[in-house]
Amino acid sequence: MRIHIGTDHAGLEFSRDLQRHLEAAGHEVVDHGPKTYDPLDDYPSFCINAARAVVADQGVGVDALGVVFGGSGNGEQIAANKVRGARAALVWNLPTAQLAREHNDANVISIGARQHTVDEAKAFIDAFIAQPYTHEERHARRIAQLAEYEITGEIAGRVID
Repeated sequence: MRIHIGTDHAGLEFSRDLQRHLEAAGHEVVDHGPKTYDPLDDYPSFCINAARAVVADQGVGVDALGVVFGGSGNGEQIAANKVRGARAALVWNLPTAQLAREHNDANVISIGARQHTVDEAKAFIDAFIAQPYTHEERHARRIAQLAEYEITGEIAGRVID
């Protein structure tokens, strides 16, 4: 599987360790930056680029997911979710990593590098990658509603105030 990664200075060393872990597991890793430590860098472009690459790969049938990191993971998740077609979930334990895929078909996860150890993050990422999406009708319906709103600003048959 191809795994796209984006971070900021807070997650740079974290990201490097996780890239080695993913490559050792046989995944192709694409690093969207940063390449060097800069305590004043800004995460949005790195995370948006990772999410865009995931969506583009999936659009042409490439098996791809994304992982974004920052101090808390919150801003990085928000940035990734600005990309049409990205479904980024903030992950803080194994169940949230698994449910992100199982119920939400998330294609990107965000992890707070200052909130977790590298070993915890490895476990979260491995669980996320391994967990299949259920394709249950209720989950598919909800994901379709989110995609519809993302494109049109409406959800057919639902009231959006």
